[in-house]
Amino acid sequence: MDGNGRWASRQGLPRAAGHEAGARAVHRVVTAAVRHDIGQLTLYAFSSDNWRRPLTEVRALFRIFERTLRAETATCVSHGVRLSVIGRRDRLPGRLRTAIAGAEAATAAGRRLHLRIAIDYSSRAAIGTGDLLPDVDLLVRTGGERRLSDFLMWECAYAELLFLDQMWPDFDARSLDQALTAYENRERRFGGLPGELAG
Repeated sequence: MDGNGRWASRQGLPRAAGHEAGARAVHRVVTAAVRHDIGQLTLYAFSSDNWRRPLTEVRALFRIFERTLRAETATCVSHGVRLSVIGRRDRLPGRLRTAIAGAEAATAAGRRLHLRIAIDYSSRAAIGTGDLLPDVDLLVRTGGERRLSDFLMWECAYAELLFLDQMWPDFDARSLDQALTAYENRERRFGGLPGELAG
């Protein structure tokens, strides 16, 4: 979910406004993912390296995370979405940890979509502790960067990678449709020869 701050700056808005717009994009994308029957979706909200950002921005992000979790929990329950947060929690504010625990407990029975939000997450740390997730089929990175940035590196061993110049706040249901179409047009061989998997 890259590009919130740059999206805001280009419109003459404070960076926090970009993160607010990014939270609205999450709602749109999760809703679309449910419609597409996508079983698992992981969103990179805050990396362990993001602690290097100004404290005012970090605090604003955490407030947005907390407010969004509380506001969206009922919607997740009604749509069969199970919410999990991955990453470290010991460095997060107490109110945010409480909101995470409440959202996870309330949505635990969801079976339609498993939504993971990565907060204070480092793939290197996860690999070191063996805290690994299912393999990734498609990784989409918005914001114009062309790297994984310590996100699900083990799980992306055979992922299809899609790098977009589009900023995350502009990502919507149509964007997800286009990403899925691009994925469907890729040939996935997993080291084999063309056509082997079909036979």
